[in-house]
Amino acid sequence: MKTIIVFSVLIAALSLGTFCQTNINSIHIDLEKTRLYSDSRPWTRWWWFASVIEKPAIVDNLKWMKDNGFGGVEIAWVYPLNRMKKDTIHYTPRQEWLSPEWTAMVAYAKHSADSLGLGCDFTFGSLWPFGDIRVPFSEATMNRNDPKWRQEITGSWDYPKKGYVIDHLNRKAFFNYAQRTGDALKPAFKGGLSGLFCDSWEVETKFLSTPGFDANFTKNYGYTLADYSDSLYSPNEPYRQVRYDYMKLLSSYVIEEFYKPFTQKSHELGAYSRVQCAGAPCDIISACATTDIPETEALLYEPSYSNIVASAAGLTGKKVVTSETFTCLYGWPRNHHGEEQTADLKLVADAIFANGTNQIIWHGKPFNPAGVDSVKFYASVHLGKSGALAPEIPAFNNYLEKVSSAMKKGVTYSDVAVYLPVEDSWIAGELPVEKQMIWAWGYYEQRETYLPAELKAWRPLWINGEFLKKAILKKGRLYAGDLSFSSLYIDAKYMDIESLRRVAELAGQGFPVCLKQIPLEPGLHKSKSEYKLLVGKLSNFGNVKSSWNQMTKIAPLITGTEKFDYWCRSTDEGLTFFFANPKSTHLTFPLEYGQSLNDRTEIYPVQIFHKGSRIPVSLIFKPYQSLLLKINKLNRISFIDVTFEPKIPVYNPRIRKGKEPWEV
Repeated sequence: MKTIIVFSVLIAALSLGTFCQTNINSIHIDLEKTRLYSDSRPWTRWWWFASVIEKPAIVDNLKWMKDNGFGGVEIAWVYPLNRMKKDTIHYTPRQEWLSPEWTAMVAYAKHSADSLGLGCDFTFGSLWPFGDIRVPFSEATMNRNDPKWRQEITGSWDYPKKGYVIDHLNRKAFFNYAQRTGDALKPAFKGGLSGLFCDSWEVETKFLSTPGFDANFTKNYGYTLADYSDSLYSPNEPYRQVRYDYMKLLSSYVIEEFYKPFTQKSHELGAYSRVQCAGAPCDIISACATTDIPETEALLYEPSYSNIVASAAGLTGKKVVTSETFTCLYGWPRNHHGEEQTADLKLVADAIFANGTNQIIWHGKPFNPAGVDSVKFYASVHLGKSGALAPEIPAFNNYLEKVSSAMKKGVTYSDVAVYLPVEDSWIAGELPVEKQMIWAWGYYEQRETYLPAELKAWRPLWINGEFLKKAILKKGRLYAGDLSFSSLYIDAKYMDIESLRRVAELAGQGFPVCLKQIPLEPGLHKSKSEYKLLVGKLSNFGNVKSSWNQMTKIAPLITGTEKFDYWCRSTDEGLTFFFANPKSTHLTFPLEYGQSLNDRTEIYPVQIFHKGSRIPVSLIFKPYQSLLLKINKLNRISFIDVTFEPKIPVYNPRIRKGKEPWEV
């Protein structure tokens, strides 16, 4: 079934405060009737290297994936293999990008997937981010401090030709690009419903701008950005406050001029949108809210980051949270490539399940000629007939399917909302040098944002200013999407005045608020008296406390979980818990090879609070095993068997051997 939403033509010109507000929330209701990703088998990204794609190879690759327990593929088009040798002279024969011959192969792949009962999504371009050799200089990503610079895309299907990355702050640039890309993909949308995928943000972010941006900035904030742009990322004042104003406006552009148009175009083509907003210079929750399927990723992002994406899904009533999983597991770009251990992969999968993911997308499967498995993709675990994982893939996928299926039922359990400190991350600017990576430099990505440890027994979720204002207070609970909350927890140094007004309004109506510190107003120009008045009002409310220990009327969901992570879904039948093995906690990039090695059984007594009762449960974690537990309306406990016995891993401390750092 296809849901085709035709939008009215939107004005392209930008002016402050009048961004086009594309209404896409109602679309999600229609799309939900299609039960997106109702088949919980894992999917995989499927890299098509620029080459002559042949039909027998398409079928051979797809049959292997079906036979190994995969439920679908996401076709991603990348460079020819000679790029990895930095060969810019020899041209690899191929179906030309977006040509009729290329379209015919893509449509054949989609229809072959349909015939095999596999889903099929498409990355909306070649390599990342969006761009190609047809993007004009005037519609390419620009730097406000260097008018002659435009970001190039050098590793696409057109390699060795270079193109430009589109201006992601300009919907006209996006729609011009989307028109030709969408036209070439249209024949592939016949048959089963497909998604269009947008990968994580790989646009140069510092000093990002677009025509008209500075004029809108001055109109909005009453001063000129050019007076401060020489040191916009300085840790000193007043640049920190100017940076907040810049990031707030930039966030609006990113969401209104790129992410919303992307979903709009997906619907016009009869597809749904699936998007990683990771790394984008914007409010991540608001950005995730614009897509039909929000996606997280691991392990280039710590599993705890998935909480933000899963919270955005719950706030907007979305049932599925996908994850690009197992990327660069042991380090950048390809340590132990082809030697990966399933037990290590399970650590990552369990960690993201316990942080809100419920659909795995492997990273991933390289396209190979029929009967061959010699082609590999450098930045992933190897999926193929010859890799070390091959014997265990079907059983491991079966495990992933069981957990995914259980964690899609009902809605995410919610009770305590935690305010996402977007303002703090924008003002903070650059990460310390020791925390920066070649693809990550700023606090704005929220990589360093964690849920409060003192709230773990309540399984809190994030909320931002936008959804705090949209939420409805009824009979003492705050409702937004599929979520409802009994209280709000805020630990932010800075808070936007609009969010503070809403907090004061809710507190005035008796809603419990834990305000860990008195916030300051961000931005160069302050409202002064109103902000002080709002802070004063909050301080005088008896239901506003400065310590969580004072919030005595809010019962925890489960106690005794200090050593492991978990996620909870609420259904008509009761509650479903996924408890990740303790070895899956606090994972950071990269894993040690064999980090999962374990011979200990760990037992933790917990108490679950359900329907007014405290229910004692003993959680027994055998080596490599996680737990899936149900509690019904009568408070009866049952465990669902999700046992998966991986090969005993070999532990070997990670050794870096000077592997070539292929560019992103």
